[in-house]
Amino acid sequence: MSESLARSGLRLRTPAVYGWAAAGLVLVVLPFYLERFWLQAGLFAMAAALGAIGINLLTGATGQLSMGHAFFIAVGAYGYCAFAGDGADGLAGLGLPGWLAAVLAVALAGLAGGVFSPIAGRLRGAYLGIATLALIFIGQHVLFNAHDLTGGYNGRAVPPLSLFGLTFDDSELLLAQVPFGAVEKLWYLGLVLLLGGVLFARGVLRGRPGRAMNAIRDHRIAAGVMGIPVARYRAAVFVLSSMYAGLAGVLLALVFQRTVPEYFGMALSLEYLAMIVIGGLGSVAGAVAGGVFVSLLPQLLNRYSDALLLVSAPGTGGVAPGEAARYLYGAAVVAVVLFLPGGLARLASGNPRNPSKPGKPGRPGRPGTSTTTDTPTPDTPVTPTTEPSGEAR
Repeated sequence: MSESLARSGLRLRTPAVYGWAAAGLVLVVLPFYLERFWLQAGLFAMAAALGAIGINLLTGATGQLSMGHAFFIAVGAYGYCAFAGDGADGLAGLGLPGWLAAVLAVALAGLAGGVFSPIAGRLRGAYLGIATLALIFIGQHVLFNAHDLTGGYNGRAVPPLSLFGLTFDDSELLLAQVPFGAVEKLWYLGLVLLLGGVLFARGVLRGRPGRAMNAIRDHRIAAGVMGIPVARYRAAVFVLSSMYAGLAGVLLALVFQRTVPEYFGMALSLEYLAMIVIGGLGSVAGAVAGGVFVSLLPQLLNRYSDALLLVSAPGTGGVAPGEAARYLYGAAVVAVVLFLPGGLARLASGNPRNPSKPGKPGRPGRPGTSTTTDTPTPDTPVTPTTEPSGEAR
């Protein structure tokens, strides 16, 4: 009996394995066929997906509302510039190798999250959201006024990354008679970083830390009674989320090739919250889907603005592509909350309705109120709910 079940399970998984293998092969060969715009858009989507995974671990899996995610992305981007810069442009720089600068930039973002983590470990709900919102104002003030470090309003150029003797710049490298520039080279770096980020996050959520994070999100007091160190887990997840944001900032800086303070404002933090709601709270795949959707939408609207009604090129009157994109994914957030609990990840799973679980009579069950002992899979999208205390779910 067990052998037959194992064989049937293998048969069920085989199409999925083939599908993922085919998708991976397509992603690998895309730089040989696509033009620069599509590759650059894909890199922005990869960076957004990395940042969305980080905030989904914090908000979706642990229930901590953060409005300061853009601050840690800026720390990663500017940290890389400061560590890798050689000072030739008159700005502060240590001249470190690119790979070491990237590692230190991610560590610096984690350190910044660690400095804030005692606050994150004790605040919750709207109070934590307001506290993290202060990071945006502090970060913007520093970015605009620390001219020797950030370049002020004009920003600063991003040194190219060098790894294993390969420099990720616009110097052409011929592969199969196809010239590879900075975008083509960074494409494969982005794929490796995104794959590593996805696998690590799934491992965290499917292991003991993930079960503890879900318990803290669903019933904080009950989790403490069971012996889970709530404040310590909240602080640790905040640091991990900050490191994901720092990694996203490094990749963004390498793609943009110039860091500008205006980009790392409150609007960016709101976009990341929209990503995880649209994609699905508590789901790594949902974070990736939401990041791709929100990051690609304005770029596609900008490219095809001439062919779309009510959308015009920036500065020509009408609705600019960026504004139209915000309207659309704002409407998508409302639609997901009302009609598609669990977001795009739930839709992709083939079950658009949020399944009810046994709970109190006459009410749909919630995670934590079930009378069964089954534990939901940590990577399953979670319907956002609230408690009387205002805890962000």
